[in-house]
Amino acid sequence: MKKILITINTLGLAGAEVALLGLLQQLDPKEYEVSLYVITGQGELRERLPKHVKLLNKCYCDSSVLSAEGRKALMKTVLKALIAKGKGIILFPYLLKHLMKQITSGKICPDKLLWRVLSEASERFEETYDLAIAYLEGGATYYVADHVKAKKKATFVHVDYSEAGYNRSLDRNCYLKFDKIFTVSDEVKTSILAVYPECKEKTEVFHNILNQENIRDKAKEPGGFTDFYEGFRILTVGRLTVQKAYDISIEAMKLLKDKGIDARWYVLGEGDQRTMLTTKIQQLGLQEDFLLLGAVDNPYPYYAQTDIYVHATRFEGKSIAIQEAQTLGCPILVSDCSGNREQVTHGVDGLLCDLTPEAICDGIRKLYEQEDKRKEYGVNASKKKLTNPEEVEKLLVLMKE
Repeated sequence: MKKILITINTLGLAGAEVALLGLLQQLDPKEYEVSLYVITGQGELRERLPKHVKLLNKCYCDSSVLSAEGRKALMKTVLKALIAKGKGIILFPYLLKHLMKQITSGKICPDKLLWRVLSEASERFEETYDLAIAYLEGGATYYVADHVKAKKKATFVHVDYSEAGYNRSLDRNCYLKFDKIFTVSDEVKTSILAVYPECKEKTEVFHNILNQENIRDKAKEPGGFTDFYEGFRILTVGRLTVQKAYDISIEAMKLLKDKGIDARWYVLGEGDQRTMLTTKIQQLGLQEDFLLLGAVDNPYPYYAQTDIYVHATRFEGKSIAIQEAQTLGCPILVSDCSGNREQVTHGVDGLLCDLTPEAICDGIRKLYEQEDKRKEYGVNASKKKLTNPEEVEKLLVLMKE
């Protein structure tokens, strides 16, 4: 039986983690012994892991890294890595060098620095695996590249590499150590090859594996909106982070209200931008119009009950949320950025717009006023085949080479 190790940074309720669950379900337990290691040792999706997957973490916290309890647990993990295991001292020159680079560039990303610390402080295993997979950038990729014994190594890239704050110096050229680099879209492939051009021959697109039937079934379960609002509903699903550009969406909502459009915008997700976004919502008087509902276990009834889905972000890799919205037949408006433009065909299954309050407002207004177009886009979106179970063969073939 072939032995596979998969690593991921966290196991929270986010796109990459949901995509990982789809991948794990495709690995036959009769043929593969699958182990999973979570770099932070926490995340609320542990209970959703297939029974045949062995979680290697000795200590594990089920709290989301975005919850108050989860943030405390993560801080303890980071402090233990920095102080108790002395990695902060060992890595001080590296951390200082790249912190200064971030300050100079104006893009400060402390999480990108801490992934190296957490990778260095993570558990070690003597097992030699037939295949080791790093399923996310940063910590998981560093860990597999430097600390895992395997006959073959593969890594996944889910984001626009440079836009997300990564570079060769920060990564210590770790991608050169992998036998295969999988990207979730063509644009993500282009972005990483712009930095690692010598990896062209071993880089390939690996589409997300999505269980569309399960999504449709879960959309029929109890749940969804509870405010008895009868106007036009707008939905966005995603973490409250800078990448998701909710600050711009809030301004777009203000423009919609000023134009007299009867609508409410709901956001499912949690993140470090909540306080700032709540303040902005209050400043613009949108407390009843732009609602931050937090993370929910089953978002699918919300998709099924909304009038349109909006995904206006600064950059993406390949959004699981967009794919979920398409599966459930939502008419969609997305910002014209990397990742998004590859998923939605303008005027066919949705609309693309610039990432400005005015453009987002205009796109929503068009969908608001054109019910026939909303229905057309929704039907076309629901016809997309996004399951992609055949993609798993791209991984398994590595063990046969």
